[in-house]
Formats: sequence, C-alpha cells, structure tokens
Amino acid sequence: MIVLWLISVKIRDVSFIDAFWAYGMAIMAGTSIMQVAEPGMLAWIIWALTALWGIRLGTHLLLRWRKEGVDPRYEKIIGKATNKQGMSFAKAAFFKAWAVQIPLLFLVCLPAQLGIFLADDAEPNAFAVIGILIAIIGILFESISDAQLKAFKANPENNGKVLDTGLWRYTRHPNYFGDFCAWWGIWLVAAQVGWPVWVAVIGPIFLSFTLMKWSGAPLLEKGMQKSRPKYADYVAKTSGFFPMPPKS
Repeated sequence: MIVLWLISVKIRDVSFIDAFWAYGMAIMAGTSIMQVAEPGMLAWIIWALTALWGIRLGTHLLLRWRKEGVDPRYEKIIGKATNKQGMSFAKAAFFKAWAVQIPLLFLVCLPAQLGIFLADDAEPNAFAVIGILIAIIGILFESISDAQLKAFKANPENNGKVLDTGLWRYTRHPNYFGDFCAWWGIWLVAAQVGWPVWVAVIGPIFLSFTLMKWSGAPLLEKGMQKSRPKYADYVAKTSGFFPMPPKS
C-alpha cells in the first residue's frame, strides 16, 4: 500500500485503489496458505474462492480505471482535503485513501486468513457447502452485472441513460450485492473451523455496512441523481440492494 501510495502521488490519482483492494484480498489469502505446512481441502477452497473473487474484480476495476481515468468519488474526497483542509496531494492521498484501506482490508479479509490458518485437514461440512454456493453465486452475480454495465457503457446511444435491464432490473447495485454474497459465503465456509472465525464475522458485517450505507451505494447514487435525469424513476421501481421484482 505504501508503494502504491507513492505511485498515486506521482500520477496524482488514487482511483486505482479499488482494484488493489480486491487484489489485496487475493494476496493475503495466498500468503496465508503459503504459511500452512499441509493445507487441507477446506483451506484450499477458502483460498480458491478468495483468489477467484479478488483477481477477477481487481482486473476488472484496473482495466476500467485505465479506460475511464479519475474516479469522481476519489477526486471529490482528495479535492476537499486539499482545498478546504489545506493538505498537500501526497498527505491527502495517504490519510484519506491508502492509510484508511490498510486496516480495513486486513479486517474484511480476516475470515479467509483465519479460515486458511486454522482449517488443518478439515473437509467442508454442510454449512461450508452452503457457504461455497453463496460465494459462487455472489461471484457470478458480480461478474455478470459488471459485464452488462460494461456493454451498456460501450454503446454511445446509452449516454445519459440508466441501465435497467438484466440483473440491473432487479437491484440498483447487483455488483455490490455480489460482493456481499461472496464475503458472507467465504465467512460461512471458514466458520466451520470454530470461534476465532465466528468473531471475524466483523469482516462481512463491516463490508455490508460499507456497501449499503457508507462509501458504496450512497456515494454512487448521489452522483447518479445529478448526472442521470431519469434515475429517480429507476429508484422508484427498483430495489436498492437485494434483488426483487421491479415495482410497476
């Protein structure tokens, strides 16, 4: 994160931080399993789910950043710190972005790390199988919704319009819902090993709060309401987070 901060200062853009949030999860799962002498099936499953989620999402976000450039959300955060609080760009980038991500990244990934460390030679029980299914559903949900949004944005005729088809017909944030499912599923798989992972439920709880109430959906919707005239109609008929049939 420190190295990435230095890079962000050089290019004066922190927007690629989201990609390395996802990559960071995969890296921590990988370094965790490297420290286990003989990982069992359960440990490998937790590692595989975390790596699949992290590498897929990280690559998607990195490519999107390369194409679209500065993320308006981070531009606003850094701009407020530099213009109103008198911080330099370097200081704002560190304290408002990278330094915040370090403990939160570790916290959210804690179920995967503890699950891998403590799994020993355990094989998945019934609850773990349910967790695997939930995590896979989440990864698929997120991947499909990201692909649908990418295709929608690629069509110039959709400029200024709101995507309300496909998975986006049932929830305004199918990609965030996919994140939600992936990490609750990973926690449920890891919870088989016992109480340390039960305490690590703080990870998916915090992620859920972030997606639903803090820097996820609320910030995105605030920007959409300003840039998309018909977004209010979309809000009126479409579920805010959990997939539901659209209202008439």
